[in-house]
Amino acid sequence: MTEHAGPADELPVRGAGAEQPVPSPAGDGTQEPWSKPIGRRTVLSVLGLGALGTLFGSHLQSGISSALNAVHANGIASLLPGGGQFTIYTVTSGYPAAPADYTLRVGGLVQRPLSLPLAELQALPATRLTRNFQCVTGWEVADVHWVGVRLVDLAAHAGVNPAATAFQFRSFDGIYTESLTIQQAHQTGAIVAYSMLGAPVTREHGGPVRLYVPSMFGYKSIKWLSAIDLVARPQPGYWEQNGYPIDAWISGHPPVQAA
Repeated sequence: MTEHAGPADELPVRGAGAEQPVPSPAGDGTQEPWSKPIGRRTVLSVLGLGALGTLFGSHLQSGISSALNAVHANGIASLLPGGGQFTIYTVTSGYPAAPADYTLRVGGLVQRPLSLPLAELQALPATRLTRNFQCVTGWEVADVHWVGVRLVDLAAHAGVNPAATAFQFRSFDGIYTESLTIQQAHQTGAIVAYSMLGAPVTREHGGPVRLYVPSMFGYKSIKWLSAIDLVARPQPGYWEQNGYPIDAWISGHPPVQAA
């Protein structure tokens, strides 16, 4: 439930979007890419453990981390998060490919619906962020570099209808959805990102375009973004329909706003 599409999240990386080889689970000395997607059933079980740690405190979270590390040592690292690395989750058991004519649609309660090819999105005023990325299952990647367009600026470009209070997001994986209130978008500085880790957002990380929501767990940062609709009220996203909170603040409360 974190980068997702899942938020779920991401891939182990050591550089600008590059996958790193890891030893073969067979222990035969060969190398293979750590690129197998984590399926929905595994995500549910791992996220359930992470949620328990989030809800019941650091002692349980520490025990969960120890258990995950033990499993990692036993040769199924490709299924579990690793410290200081991304782990990619997907609810479709694969990394969807963007259409050749990819455009990002912005619609719903707006005055000027938009259909933006990647080049047009990149031509809009850009915001650059360096922030930690944290998954609800407990792992975190520090100092991730992002470039994109602020969500509220994109909405303003489309002209927000006064009846709108929230954003609804859809992934071109055909399944994953998420939401964010307009107030939360302002509070977090959420961006529609087309670059991360110093390079274009890769297919594995949710490219060509994904959402990044600072101060919230990764399941809010939907991957493979295809559509943004302004709506009258927020609707529970994919993982929220499976029991996760709509308010996903990492610290349990919104960030303090500057005076």
